[in-house]
Order: sequence, then C-alpha cells, then structure tokens
Amino acid sequence: MELRGKQKRFLRSAAHHMQPLCQIGKGGLTDSVLDQIEDTLDRRELIKVSLLQNTDEVAEEVAEVLEREIGCDVVQVIGRILVVFKPSSREKYQKISVDVRKI
Repeated sequence: MELRGKQKRFLRSAAHHMQPLCQIGKGGLTDSVLDQIEDTLDRRELIKVSLLQNTDEVAEEVAEVLEREIGCDVVQVIGRILVVFKPSSREKYQKISVDVRKI
C-alpha cells in the first residue's frame, strides 16, 4: 500500500505517544527480530522500533530492509526510532488501516 502525505501525517500523529515495542540490539537485524516485528505488526498495524545504542545498524538501512523483507511502510525515522505501518491480514485487528483508507 503506497501511502500519501496526509496518510503518513495521520500515522505519525497516531504513533506520537506510543512506546517502542520492538528493539534491535547488539545482535543486529536477525531473522528472529524480523519475525517478531512482522508478528507485532500483524496484531497492531502501527508500531515503533528502536535501535539500541549497542547496535551497529543504521536506521535508514534498517528501514530499507524492513520495507523489502516484510513489505511494510516506514512512515518516519527520527534518530534511532522508526515508525512502521502495515495493514493487518486479520480483519479483527484492522483498526488503523480502515481509518487510513478513508483519508
């Protein structure tokens, strides 16, 4: 789903008060971390991912990998925190994506 500017703005405002749910640490961006992010996105649709200080990963490179591997949209990158969105495949978890489509 290609997001327009107003949709990204809506998602950024919705994620403003969220705490990061997934963290990338010393081990880097492994398959298990990707699976965790994908599973969390399927339940929440909009999450924050933080890069801890002890990781060698760069936020922009992590954003590219997430978009390529998971098929999600990285809405915003601020420092070491990424705001990530992907519509849920399960209908009962589709709350934010319904609002995004209306915009």
